[in-house]
Amino acid sequence: MKILFLGDVMGRAGRAAIGEHLPRLREAWGLDFVVVNAENATQGAGLTPEHGKDLLAAGADCLTLGDHAFDRKEMLSFIEKEPRILRPLNYARGAPGKGARLFEARGGRKILVVQALGQVFMKRPFDDPFSALDQVLKAHPLGGLAQAILVDMHCEATSEKMATGHFCDGRASAVVGTHTHVPTGDAQILPAGTAFLSDAGMCGDYNSVIGMDKAEPMHRFLTGMSKGRFTPAEGEATLSGLYVETDDRTGKAHRVAMVRQGGRLEPSGP
Repeated sequence: MKILFLGDVMGRAGRAAIGEHLPRLREAWGLDFVVVNAENATQGAGLTPEHGKDLLAAGADCLTLGDHAFDRKEMLSFIEKEPRILRPLNYARGAPGKGARLFEARGGRKILVVQALGQVFMKRPFDDPFSALDQVLKAHPLGGLAQAILVDMHCEATSEKMATGHFCDGRASAVVGTHTHVPTGDAQILPAGTAFLSDAGMCGDYNSVIGMDKAEPMHRFLTGMSKGRFTPAEGEATLSGLYVETDDRTGKAHRVAMVRQGGRLEPSGP
């Protein structure tokens, strides 16, 4: 299976880049399934139903969220109606929506998509992601009902993301980190066959401070005071993420490549 994962979509620039590049990449790379993290797609914080529909129409098969999952209150009801949007598995007891779901990819094959939130350096305490992931992965052994399993680990600490990769090694096809908006250079296949990248980076304007217009973050760093709200940068965005090819029989990865398309960063892909 050929899978593309794209990191945090950042505001209007990120949405525009998805609309411009994803349809072309689906065809050019023969993609079987596309997962997009969309938790910053609406003004840099949360996702509205309208913008979720736009990203799905552009070619995403599944949207994952994160700690901003319900910043837009409309998502509380919309996520129950739209099964292609996932919130974190360990977000909160009783939260609407699901954190893991089995999807049908091209050719009738099945892929399980799972998202978890980390605990280290996060602003609010979330339930233990490792026990939550363990429960789901035990119920869906790799190479069984699902031909592939992808885990989106949404957290601040690279150490926690790397620990998640090793925890899931041999149990998931791919573990990809999100949230910090900066692509890391450690794309690899771990010893037991799981593709891993500490952070996919963002789909946003990199002439920014992690996707935000530079003026307000720079003012706060230089003065220690707030002058206004953060607003997403609106220059040309780069799509950032990870491309993975898996074996349908074992579910393990046999090829992995970092993805950067458009915008300011050096292009890369399979």
